[in-house]
Amino acid sequence: MKLAVFDFDSTLMDGETIEYLAKEANIEQKVKQITDRAMQGELDFFESLQTRVSLLKGLKVETVNHICENLPAMPGAEETIKALHQKGFKVICFSGGFKNATVPFAKKFGIDCEFSNILHSKDGILTGLVGGEMMFSDSKGEMLKRIQNLLNITPEDTIATGDGANDLSMFKYSSKKIAFCAKPILKQHANIIIDKKDLREILNHI
Repeated sequence: MKLAVFDFDSTLMDGETIEYLAKEANIEQKVKQITDRAMQGELDFFESLQTRVSLLKGLKVETVNHICENLPAMPGAEETIKALHQKGFKVICFSGGFKNATVPFAKKFGIDCEFSNILHSKDGILTGLVGGEMMFSDSKGEMLKRIQNLLNITPEDTIATGDGANDLSMFKYSSKKIAFCAKPILKQHANIIIDKKDLREILNHI
């Protein structure tokens, strides 16, 4: 068995989930500035996530779900996932974003498992609080290590693909470290760099 782990926002999905939600709340630019700094590694991921989610307070869960269920896939995502399965890979999604988006995406595209965060709500309205499995800058690496131990998969049989600073922790546990249309901080630690916005480019390296 082999393992292919993908970031979600700006990797499997074309854009940042929280920015789509922020647009609905008319705070897109404010949230985008924080997101960009976090992905460059300039801000603590946990603190930046809390700050951004707090700005979404008051959005209806129904609206959030509608937006998240209609997010655009990255070009080549469906074909790449299918090809990896055919090559014997388990395909997993790690996201510092939210289950409202990763769960329907995983179901639609046949991703084997997803790990992400939960937007807290009360009476159908976002409270501005968040919790979950991917809250910290090292969460993805820690989860990857646990999955490898559980499934007895080595770093040599692991591919990790992402675009931002919070994907760095995955690289420690993967032989193929893919920076996909990525921020400079991730490119510095990658051994495969893809700047073409098409996930099928990954297949040329497998």
